[in-house]
Amino acid sequence: VQLVESGGDLVQPGESLRLSCVVSGLPFSRYGMSWHRQAPGKEREMVATINSVTNSTWYPDSVRGRFTISRDNAKNTVYLQMNNLKPEDTAVYYCYVPYINHWGQGTQVTVSS
Repeated sequence: VQLVESGGDLVQPGESLRLSCVVSGLPFSRYGMSWHRQAPGKEREMVATINSVTNSTWYPDSVRGRFTISRDNAKNTVYLQMNNLKPEDTAVYYCYVPYINHWGQGTQVTVSS
């Protein structure tokens, strides 16, 4: 199983980014997916999750209304659209398959003026 994230960048506050995670080695459509982040000196936290059957989603209060997770099963890809980014969103963002406890390598997002 391989998870490859991309899309991280340095942006200014208020800007947007879309992260992508391409998954290989498993029947992607059958698995729920999630995005997590880890800032320096802080614990890793979940920022979005999407169900495999209903595509239902969940977000913590810190990102709800600004972040959107989605998936394209034809492309084996899960996305994280991040709008109105804030400096506190700065972190390494990881793609994760909860059912098999498998992580991607992460992509750096830095929000700074």
